[in-house]
Amino acid sequence: MNNIKAANRINQIEEYYFSIKLKELDKLRKQGKSIINLGIGNPDMAPAPNVLAQLNAQSADKNNHGYQSYVGIPELREAMSNWYSRFYDVDIDASSEILPLMGSKEGIMHITMAFLNPGDSVLVPNPGYPTYASASKIAEAKLISYDLDENNAWLPNLNELEQLDLSKVKLMWINYPNMPTGSNADRDFFKQIIAFGKKHNIVICNDNPYSFILNDSPQSIMNIEGAKDIAIELNSLSKSHNMAGWRVGMAISNPTFIQYILRVKSNMDSGMFKPLQLAAVEALSLEQDWYDSINKEYLQRRALVHDIMDLLECKYDTSQSGMFVWAKIPSQYSDSGSLSDKILYGCDVFITPGFIFGGKGQQYIRISLCTKQETLIEAKQRIEKLSKQ
Repeated sequence: MNNIKAANRINQIEEYYFSIKLKELDKLRKQGKSIINLGIGNPDMAPAPNVLAQLNAQSADKNNHGYQSYVGIPELREAMSNWYSRFYDVDIDASSEILPLMGSKEGIMHITMAFLNPGDSVLVPNPGYPTYASASKIAEAKLISYDLDENNAWLPNLNELEQLDLSKVKLMWINYPNMPTGSNADRDFFKQIIAFGKKHNIVICNDNPYSFILNDSPQSIMNIEGAKDIAIELNSLSKSHNMAGWRVGMAISNPTFIQYILRVKSNMDSGMFKPLQLAAVEALSLEQDWYDSINKEYLQRRALVHDIMDLLECKYDTSQSGMFVWAKIPSQYSDSGSLSDKILYGCDVFITPGFIFGGKGQQYIRISLCTKQETLIEAKQRIEKLSKQ
């Protein structure tokens, strides 16, 4: 057995940071520590009551428990198309330009496998969601990291990218509203990035799960003329509808790109549980007051997180979107890990260190808004007590 080696691609990736950290937090809890986890963006509020009622009703139907189509039921594709029309002002052909996914994280891997050969290059943001890099490594592609900088509103510097050798680049990951920084992109940027993709024949992938959280104007890159020719957008019900564990996402693009992704997807799963799909149809029909209600809670939580960041003497932009607050740490800390460890081992509160998102996150921390107000108040009191010692 010792002579059996893992595939080379496994040697290029490590276990996901939060998978490792959650084990550590569980170990500390077993030691009697009352750990408050302010790290992961795991929505703690429930989906809308009518969505839950639909799931229960459809699950009771004995005919709804078989294998389903790889492309999703027509009702779900139509609901996704209507959702894009209502909130993003984008017309999508439900029969050919939408592919329902079992979560957008899976979509990152499907897209990577559909477009990248070993040795192809991919542009990955720093800081950025770690899965973009890990999926590219699994595909044995060459990563070209591009920096996002606070002084450029956390947007790619396209002039700098133009100076690179882009001849082997086939794919570029962007993510707006951005995680982890909370920054937004405007229409002018989307126009520029679409033009950049067309100029260099690079598929532009916008990962867009946060556009309804603390964001007055949800945007889609698909609203830009010509975007479907070169772009793919991933979206999800995880954050916008408090359905993270349901694993309902979507890819939006032109019919050719959708077919490429489907070839991968259809060999990796056996379709989504039909009652989940029908409940997702219900969720996608919710009106603006649903989004307003969850954002009202997130606003109150964000105010408490700002208080925590102030206690830690961190600097942050009050206009961030999404379910996190991203902040620059004081200069007395060598990096974000040292501050995170101080808080964890000093008062049993876990805050995500920014280094996990890349080197450009070394001097930043991130706090999730997916924590009840009373728990945030408790965390604030613990940190305040620690700061006085």
